[in-house]
Amino acid sequence: MKTSLDPVFLVFENKTAHNLLDNYKAGATIFALRHKLANASLLTIIDSTRTIANHLIADDNISKAIAQFSWLNTLFTRSHRESIADVHVAIKQILVALLIEDGKVDLAMGIAAEALSMMVQNSRRKDEGFMCLLAMLLYDLAQIHCIKKEFKQAERDIAKSMKLLEKLSKINQQRYGAAHITALNASTSIYRSRVDQANLLAQYQEATTTYLAEVNSGIMDATTRLIASLQNEGNTLSQMNRHREAIHFYTRALKYLTRIEPEFSLQQLQLSISLGEALIQTKNTRDKGVHLLNTMLHKATKLNATDEHKRIVQILLNARSNRLDILGLWHKMFPK
Repeated sequence: MKTSLDPVFLVFENKTAHNLLDNYKAGATIFALRHKLANASLLTIIDSTRTIANHLIADDNISKAIAQFSWLNTLFTRSHRESIADVHVAIKQILVALLIEDGKVDLAMGIAAEALSMMVQNSRRKDEGFMCLLAMLLYDLAQIHCIKKEFKQAERDIAKSMKLLEKLSKINQQRYGAAHITALNASTSIYRSRVDQANLLAQYQEATTTYLAEVNSGIMDATTRLIASLQNEGNTLSQMNRHREAIHFYTRALKYLTRIEPEFSLQQLQLSISLGEALIQTKNTRDKGVHLLNTMLHKATKLNATDEHKRIVQILLNARSNRLDILGLWHKMFPK
């Protein structure tokens, strides 16, 4: 799970943000940067601070990024002006993400608590910038709690972040759609209960599928990651012989994959084989699994996918064989 600074998280084209980055690259002082930020709109502040932070991360300069944003945080703390509270929270939010990226989780937790305490004073605010800041902060807090193995708190954080991002996506789908999918993806590693995970995926199925109608590289990248996570979850559950649960994850992954790959692909074939195998292992869906795998045999031939063809044949042979269930026989002969 990456922080909210992940470039895929927010997709935006903000000229003012890029101008501020150019000024920063040209050697603008931290005081000049503070002045420009203090006079910008909240959305521009968010975009500008993210742009500068990501520029420093890309240059492998995370220590400098932390130092610069820590100094900005200090400058705004000294000001004590209510009119700059938004920019101050935005600086803290970036600092939280940077500290997580650098492995300084306890420091990040302290800054996050300060930012939240400032935001709670305006808890009734519903403007886009405020909700965006809060959604990112909660997303990063979820990561902190997850690292500290405080999973209940992490689940609450990511659930609240997703609700905010869903609202924001209704305001601007192009900007926030990828963030919503990214948060949903993060939830697959945060939620301990596979049932809760499956319910969450179902809850946001309609919204996330709608985003895929947009031609947006951020949304596509976020969805590709989500598919990989769902596939991995399905594989893990299958290895644990929890095939019913695995079916949910494979099915969701396939639904997303078919939306971004209209032409049948090798990955769709591999996912379908895994789904068919899980269906065969579940009594009530065994026939569906056999039918799906037989269909995939033809698909594998068309794709010239030799390894996948062999895998399907082996699964079907195992399913049709009448090998003795030794453990079941033992229980019948020697019941408790």
